[in-house]
Formats: sequence, structure tokens, C-alpha cells
Amino acid sequence: MTSSADAPKVDRIIHTADEFDPDATLPIGQWMKKNLFNSIPQGILTVFVAACLARFAWFLLNWGVLDAVFYTDDPEVCRAAAGACWAVIAEKHRPMLFGLYPYEEHWRLVIMMVIYLVTVVVSLMPRFWNLKLLVPLWIFAVVSIFTLLFGGVFGMPFVPSTDWGGLPLTMLLFSGTVLIGMPVAVLLALGRRSPLPVAKGVSVVFIEALRGVPLITILFVAVNVFPLFLPAGVEVNKLLRITVGIAVFFACYQAEVIRGGLQAIPKGQYEAADSLNLSYWQTTRRIILPQALRISLPAITNHIIAAMKNTSFVIIIGLFDILTATTAVMQDPLWRRYYVEAYLFVAAIYLFFGYALSLYARQVEKWINTGRI
Repeated sequence: MTSSADAPKVDRIIHTADEFDPDATLPIGQWMKKNLFNSIPQGILTVFVAACLARFAWFLLNWGVLDAVFYTDDPEVCRAAAGACWAVIAEKHRPMLFGLYPYEEHWRLVIMMVIYLVTVVVSLMPRFWNLKLLVPLWIFAVVSIFTLLFGGVFGMPFVPSTDWGGLPLTMLLFSGTVLIGMPVAVLLALGRRSPLPVAKGVSVVFIEALRGVPLITILFVAVNVFPLFLPAGVEVNKLLRITVGIAVFFACYQAEVIRGGLQAIPKGQYEAADSLNLSYWQTTRRIILPQALRISLPAITNHIIAAMKNTSFVIIIGLFDILTATTAVMQDPLWRRYYVEAYLFVAAIYLFFGYALSLYARQVEKWINTGRI
């Protein structure tokens, strides 16, 4: 009989066994025969797909590397080349990355992004999960970031939020969406499963109403309709209104994901909590919600990545995120024809952050399965 002390070891053994892949121990020749050439039709398909991939890879090598122009300030050099013109990125990367922000103040945005990335990376590492460390760190980061963005102190010129743009704006919108939206999503998911009719009814109406309209509508309401309900002389920052609008939209979709995780918890968990005389909030915080979030983690990650890409919708209300800034920059008639290279650069940035989020989510799953968190 397995003791309770051995339970974590048993869980790790079972998890390791579930992940074991017998094909990983096969020699490469046997693996290819088993998975790629185990029949004549599959062998033909494998050869056809390999030939297509090789042809495409050769085209990319020629266009993107061998025949490409990597640096020049003369567009005529690119026009004479047979490959890509990566020089457009070297020539236009600053307005693409920083949008309408004053050119001579771009150093402030570089420092701001370094502070932001360091703070986020530290916050995501379990060894630093201590409120005594994270709270002062985030207070310092937020104050520093907005001081650098706004300026008006320490000899820095003031820059209104309407002139913010590019990658820093995308990062701010994404961070605000997740930081505001996740707690709201948890509350909505709990409210929808609440035994209280009022809490359940409000949550259902809120979720279904906002999921039933496109994000563009939410943005228009935040920009044009919401100010009409404010008292005369009261104004809320446009960027804040947009961030809250995207966050609430994100929360409604995320709430349904979390509700699915809550529904997957066996009733025995609730009965065990009742036998220990735990209150509703103690049961939810200590037992139910951690398991629901663990179950829902892949879907939660998927919606977080989607939220990062949804920030590009701010183009319709006049904010210049990195995608909008790139579109504006590529109106330059001298460089307009090289829009493919410019958008590939933006796509690489989105891909980098999206893949990093995906890798981190997988790492969190490993930490959970090994009992590290």
C-alpha cells in the first residue's frame, strides 16, 4: 500500500511514464521506416512533401540571404537586387518600433522596455515569488515606466499618451489587458457558477453581452460613447479607456475557459472541503481554483497569446501600435515596395513573444507536475 508521503513520487513516476515516447529510442533509420516509409503511399507522400519543402527552402535561401541586400541607404541598390531588401528595416526600424514618439527621445523608450522586460522575467520565475520582493519591484517599474513615457521631469520633455506608439504601446496594452482581465475573468467564472441568483445572472448577462459583439465595437464604445456618461469637465485618459475595454473583452472569453476548468473538478473535492468546515472562499482559493487553473492552463495561454495580437485593433481608433506604425512608415514612396520585409519583421516580433509565452506555459505545467509550484 502506498503511503501519503510517497504520493508525490508516484505522481511523478506516472507523469514520466505518460510522457515516455518509445520512438525516441529508435535509431534514425528505423524511426524513418516506421513513421515515414511504412507503406508505398506514405513513402510517396513523404518524398513529395520533402521535395516541396526543399524547393521552398531553396527559394527562401536565395531570396532572403544569398540575393538579399542587408544594408544600404539607397533604395536604388535594393531595386537592382533580385532578393529581399532587409535594408528597409535598418532604415525604418525606429519609427516602426516607436511610432509617433519624438525621435530624439527614443532612448527613453529603450530604457522603459528594458525595465519592463526585466520586471516581467523576474516576476515569472518561482524563486522570486515573494510579495516582499515583487510589490516593491512592480512599484518601481510602474513609476519608472510612466515617468519615462510621460516625461515632464528631470529635464525630459513632456510627451502625451496620444504620441505613444510602436512596440512600447503594444507591450503596455497587452500587459494591461492581462493584469486587469485575468482577475475579472476569475470573478466572472466564479459568479457564473455561484448559487446566488443575482451574482449568476449578472455574470451571465455580462459575459454573453460582451462575447456577442466584436472587439471593434468595444473600442468604439470606450473611445466615443463612454465619455458621454461622464460629468462635465471629467475626462479619462483615452489609452486607459482602451486598455480597460480590451481587458474586459478578454476577460469574458477567459471566464468561459476557467468555468470549464471549474466544472471539471469532482464533487468529492467540495465534499471534502465541507467536511473540514472550510468556507466558500477558503475552498475556492485553496482547493478549487488552483486545480481549475491547472486544468485550463493550455486554453488560458491560448487566449493570452490571442490578446497580444488583438492589440493591433487599436488602429481603428487612431493609436499607433507596432503594426499600425509599420503600415504608416511603409507609405514612404522610396521604400513602399519592400512592405513584405517590413511585415516579416513585425511578424517575427509577434512570433517571438507568442512562442515565449507558449514555452513558459509548458514550463509551468512541468513545475506543477513535479510539485515545484
